Formats: sequence, C-alpha cells, structure tokens
Amino acid sequence: MPDHADILRQIQGLLDAGQTPALDELEDTLTSGYAAALALEAERWRIERGIAEAAATLGDGEGGRTQELARLGQRLSVAADDLARLRSMLGTLRDRADAARAAA
Repeated sequence: MPDHADILRQIQGLLDAGQTPALDELEDTLTSGYAAALALEAERWRIERGIAEAAATLGDGEGGRTQELARLGQRLSVAADDLARLRSMLGTLRDRADAARAAA
C-alpha cells in the first residue's frame, strides 16, 4: 500500500500555518489530497476483494488462508483509518480554501 504520510504532512502543515496560505497552494494540496483519497479507496476495494476470495476458499482446508485473512484484515483497518483521517483533514482544508476564496 502506498505511503500517504507525505500528503498528510503537507495538509497538516497548511492547517497549522499561522497565516492563510495562498489559494493556489490550498487548491493544489486539495487536488493531491483527493487523489490520495481515491488511491486509498481503491486499495480498500482490493483488500476487500482479497478478503472475499480468501474467505470463499477457507473451507477448502488451506491453513494459510486464516493467516492471509488476518493480514488482509489488518491492512483493511489501516487503510480505513488512513482514509478517515485524510477525509477529515481534507474537509478542514476545503473550509480554509473556501474562506480564502470568500476573502479574495
């Protein structure tokens, strides 16, 4: 799974800025953030599909499937947490961009 720490740090930096960043910078970061959110959503779908496939063959006597399900479940949890955090931060950043647009 890609590491989305860079975009999270970038968004947090803009949110922590003492002054309102330039609107162009806010919009560029929002675009990058939305792209990262879409990538995380796609990753969640891939993981969910993997869970469904592993679960479908669980009764076939494959002992490794239990470990695979546990691993996929952990990945799904991390992806869901990252996506929720990113969406929350994007909402706050979008509000800041809206305020900057209104002030311009």
